[in-house]
Amino acid sequence: MPAACPVCRQTYEPEPGFYYGAMYISSGFSTGILLAIGFLLYYLANDPPLWVYISTVAAAVLAVTPLLFRYSRAVMLYAFGGTRFDPRYATR
Repeated sequence: MPAACPVCRQTYEPEPGFYYGAMYISSGFSTGILLAIGFLLYYLANDPPLWVYISTVAAAVLAVTPLLFRYSRAVMLYAFGGTRFDPRYATR
């Protein structure tokens, strides 16, 4: 992975350990997935047994883990890294 974006020269890691906070954001995303699937199973599947909840949530979180990793880092960079979207670079 390059140290900076080849188009806009934004560094991907502003300081050492910057993305430790992204783990908390990823945890929040996972909690949201857990709650959404839990409510859907409870109301649509008529309150299935506990193993169905556990296996469904585990499978869903494992399936979207690459997205959680990517988007939690992006949220961390936009929220605390001083990064802003510039449409001039979007066309390159």
